[in-house]
Amino acid sequence: MEDILFKLTEYKQQNKPFVLCIVIHTQGSTPRKAGAKMVVFEDGKTEGTVGGGSIEQQAIEDAIEALKAGKPQIKEYELEDELDMHCGGKASIYFEPVSISPNLYIFGAGHVGREVGRYAADVGFKIIFVDNRPEIAKEHPLDYAGFITDDYIDATGKIDFNTRDFVVITTPRHAYDEAIMQRMAKKDVAYVGMIGSKRKVAEARKRLLEENANTEEELDRVDMPIGIPLKAETPREIAFSIVAKLIDVKNSLNL
Repeated sequence: MEDILFKLTEYKQQNKPFVLCIVIHTQGSTPRKAGAKMVVFEDGKTEGTVGGGSIEQQAIEDAIEALKAGKPQIKEYELEDELDMHCGGKASIYFEPVSISPNLYIFGAGHVGREVGRYAADVGFKIIFVDNRPEIAKEHPLDYAGFITDDYIDATGKIDFNTRDFVVITTPRHAYDEAIMQRMAKKDVAYVGMIGSKRKVAEARKRLLEENANTEEELDRVDMPIGIPLKAETPREIAFSIVAKLIDVKNSLNL
């Protein structure tokens, strides 16, 4: 069987978060000895084994918790007293969570969106631009960003968003921004932010509530106007404000 350590780079390249579990010490009778390895993915699927039975099931649960916490840890298991395994020994397992780069979907690849993507890529985000203008994709170096050319509204329904995803809305027209935000506010993602003046944001919020398009709770999840308070004027300065907020949210969520 191929050593699981050789597969870790492959898992990382697939952008799949996982936890490497290694038996580091055993005492008495145990199903596996020190050095046994298992990888646990976010959905609970595994590769390799640390012994099977109750200890493995508990290790999987603990690995998922370690992935959520984002910190390495060591757990000690009393096989008979705690896990009702008749072999009766003890085992210590080291858990090393390996996170992935969270996706940052930037709706609108114009001046502000372009600067946001450039700086966000440098601080650990995987950048995907979404824009309805085919010609604008040629202006972006593909070594740091992907590009989806599609109608903005259609794209919100086609993309398979998850709870680790970030969304920044900076399209050329406020009507686009509002329509995208109205749909993204309903999705279970890590962050949604929309650019706009305080007046336009307030008007959009009032209109969507009056039309019953969104609830208060949904709109409260949207960062609008986007970013941290900063007297920013140029696209690059505005991008600093937005990326600072993205970093704060990412680190607060241990992503």
